[in-house]
Amino acid sequence: MRLLHTSDWHLGQTLHHYDRTHEHQHFLDWLLDTLDAEATDLLLVAGDIFDTANPSAAAQRQLYRFLTEARRRRPHLAIVMIAGNHDSPARLEAPAPLLDWFGAACIGQVHRLPDGGIDVERLVVPVRDAGGQIAAWCLAIPFLRPGDVPRVEPAQDDLDADVADPYQAGVAALYRSALELALARRQAGQPIVALGHCHMRDGEVSEDSERRIVIGGAEALPAGIFDPAIAYVALGHLHRPQKVGRHEHIRYSGSPLPMSFSEIHYPHQVVSARLEGEMLAEWRAIPVPRPVDLMRVPLTPRPVEQALGALRALDLPPLPDALQPYLQVRVALDGPEPTLRAKIEAALDGKPVRLARIEVSAAAAAGEAAAPMLSLDDLNRLDPAAVFASLYRERHGAEAPATLSAALAELLHAPDEVAAP
Repeated sequence: MRLLHTSDWHLGQTLHHYDRTHEHQHFLDWLLDTLDAEATDLLLVAGDIFDTANPSAAAQRQLYRFLTEARRRRPHLAIVMIAGNHDSPARLEAPAPLLDWFGAACIGQVHRLPDGGIDVERLVVPVRDAGGQIAAWCLAIPFLRPGDVPRVEPAQDDLDADVADPYQAGVAALYRSALELALARRQAGQPIVALGHCHMRDGEVSEDSERRIVIGGAEALPAGIFDPAIAYVALGHLHRPQKVGRHEHIRYSGSPLPMSFSEIHYPHQVVSARLEGEMLAEWRAIPVPRPVDLMRVPLTPRPVEQALGALRALDLPPLPDALQPYLQVRVALDGPEPTLRAKIEAALDGKPVRLARIEVSAAAAAGEAAAPMLSLDDLNRLDPAAVFASLYRERHGAEAPATLSAALAELLHAPDEVAAP
């Protein structure tokens, strides 16, 4: 069996108010060709399919057109998708009957049984081959909010273990329950794969793209939550492609497009993996072509006249509007500069670039690094949990109690949907 692992499409995303529909469509068209070239049997999409919980109609059309074309070109392709922290769980699951027709399973949220227990059955997805026979099993675990996981009180002798935190223990218990069900149902030779949208311990985070997932102070999960019986773990949330620890079979595919200027140098990719029997035989990264460049000029903050000189010196070939690179201008100021934007726009007049962001830093004293000033975009990216923790330390001289942090996390990650009256 050949699977393709991708995540964090963020359909509908805008980069500093520039629409990215063209770039997303370029990726989806490339992905269709890659599914064919790799003779893919199973496509895994590990969350953050959309950029917001309320995606535009255009972004939703992109997804469903992709599924339609994938079905036409590869009638026996199996697709398993999960919701990420950017997605609306209920919105993703709403078209389930149509998704079934596409051969796609989408798990948006954890459902409860009448007795309050977790409906593990819905999280274990059979993967069928061209003949309709079950060829593999998938543990499709979406982004987990604190209320989604079973309550597990760690034993006294486990207080120093990786899963001593109640949230981590609950996540581990949920994966264990799903795995036990898959193990009970699989036939010999059928591999088990898992999806997750989470922050694993020691994962490399980009500067300003991923929203932090803070759950009562216990954000990063240990690799030990994934049993060795799982042949491959397809993760989403972190945009930099990477393996988890020393585990080659536990991987983030990363985002297919740079979501911010901090991701300019990321090796954006998808992961192709081959399973033989119940084991991972091989994997390899397939680079995703970048249709639109991101540029930083100057590379480090410089005084106004130096920055303007670098902009005037730009020599770029003519390009259609949709292919013109996005530009971040980096300026160091030693005082107010009310005409800065006008000067930058004049320096760029006639050049085929799109001015996306002006990063302003306070001019540094000798031997010091320039201190960045917060723009409106920077303020919008501030993590409420981090601001709360910083203010609590400032006012009380100590870390916020775990109960307060957990209560804030519950509020921040509460489902967006409100039941109709």
